[in-house]
Amino acid sequence: MNKVELFNQTEKEIKELDTVLKVLDSALKKENLDNVSFNLIIVDNEYIHELNRDYRNIDRETDVITFALEDEDSIILPNDERVLGDIYISIDKASSQALEYGHSLLRELSFLAVHGFYHLLGYDHMRPEDEKVMFKKQEEVLEEYGISRI
Repeated sequence: MNKVELFNQTEKEIKELDTVLKVLDSALKKENLDNVSFNLIIVDNEYIHELNRDYRNIDRETDVITFALEDEDSIILPNDERVLGDIYISIDKASSQALEYGHSLLRELSFLAVHGFYHLLGYDHMRPEDEKVMFKKQEEVLEEYGISRI
């Protein structure tokens, strides 16, 4: 059984998060994953700025940061549960990007969560061919769930 823990570390009530969890569940099913766990953590710009500065040496806020536990060696707990890591999303950045891109906060949060999920699985977008694979997977998950760009 998969487990996605949600932690909203802001004072904001974010009604879209219930649906975002369902989108992530859809992504887990699409990837045929079972007995996987990870955390989705909602923070503000100040907090994600600190993470970005301290762990990536980039001194500005960002929209999403992932900490993948399987980057080096697989971590498998005694009960065969895979612990993938943590996805941090800035609600402030997500809100401003939704406005900037002209779509809903639900779409932006879902995109960022699924983007982070694929980073936890080891996908990246450093090379154009890798970006194509990762972004295709992300869009398929969002489209299958009915979340479009507009």
